[in-house]
Amino acid sequence: MTEDGEPVKFKKRNILLVVLAGSAVLVLLFPDQVKALINPPIKDTATSVKISSPNSTDHVASPDETVSNDSARDKVLEPPSQEWAQRQFKRTLSLMDRKYSRPSLWQECGGKTYYFHNIKALFTGIPKTGCSNWIEALLRANGDLERQLDPTMVKKVHGHMSNIHRMPKMAHHYNASTFQKAFSFTVVRNPWTRMVSGYRDKLSNEKTQGGDFRAIGRGIVKEMRNITNKTELAGLYPTFTEYAKWLVKHHGTGNPHFHQQYRTLCIPKAKYDFIVPLEYAGPLSQEVWRRINTSTSLLGSYDKSSDPRLQKSALYAKEWFAEIDQTTIDTLYRIFRLDFALMSYSNFTHPDFPLPLHNSKRLK
Repeated sequence: MTEDGEPVKFKKRNILLVVLAGSAVLVLLFPDQVKALINPPIKDTATSVKISSPNSTDHVASPDETVSNDSARDKVLEPPSQEWAQRQFKRTLSLMDRKYSRPSLWQECGGKTYYFHNIKALFTGIPKTGCSNWIEALLRANGDLERQLDPTMVKKVHGHMSNIHRMPKMAHHYNASTFQKAFSFTVVRNPWTRMVSGYRDKLSNEKTQGGDFRAIGRGIVKEMRNITNKTELAGLYPTFTEYAKWLVKHHGTGNPHFHQQYRTLCIPKAKYDFIVPLEYAGPLSQEVWRRINTSTSLLGSYDKSSDPRLQKSALYAKEWFAEIDQTTIDTLYRIFRLDFALMSYSNFTHPDFPLPLHNSKRLK
């Protein structure tokens, strides 16, 4: 009898003989269990987000790796070393079959790279990696801003104040050796949380965010739902799933808020002195300020939690991506695979998502 009083129904089983420490043990298995032993289920292709080159011996961490104790778990909140970060960038370049230019050709970088002459600092700001906050802090350190902006007004930094520092303009005023002597850095982010952030900030109907790119949002709804009536489109916003499928359809799009991060970075034309994973912006920003000899600070996160694993974008990513079909997830991963490789970023199913897997060997 079962616990609920129902009679037990016996099914056909197979007998497996297992020898353990010299003793024989009989194990009864259902047919499907035998099948599983012979043909174990294949994990989703997106469950292992560390990309290795064909000859690489790097560890590939999967979401099944768990942390054995609280002490070990705290270690994942320690930032990766710059030596490790630099190796990851170099490995990403190898996946692209590219090498760094020597010397760095900063004058050939695009408009997302800025030069702040008073503090002799170069910064490449990738959209949706907190770049507005970094630019605001750098403008204050450079003397362009007298005081810290209100966080709700931070987008103002993308006007004239920062435009004059963009590389296409700076290249006309300084020679290559000036840029080569400057301190250079950039910030990158887990692709999954960056997708969520891009959607929430630019396309969603959230009152505190969203709606910045209404034309793009309506275009996504029109394309994905086949709605052409302008009056009907006016009040519609794309769902996150529609946004994800739209990214797949357009292979990341041409808009820098949504496309791959490596396309904004000035690699391989230039090599950064310092690389900041956004997930560790707090502690690593202090080293950035020390390098440029300033006491400035970031405006801070909009999120109440200081633990990246508990912040809204991470929690939303776990929930929203879990609702999307596996084919779309796999395709998104392939599209953004180089961004995952930049910092060996964890998958949204990993217990320490969205952190880089630089401590993976210690977490076994």
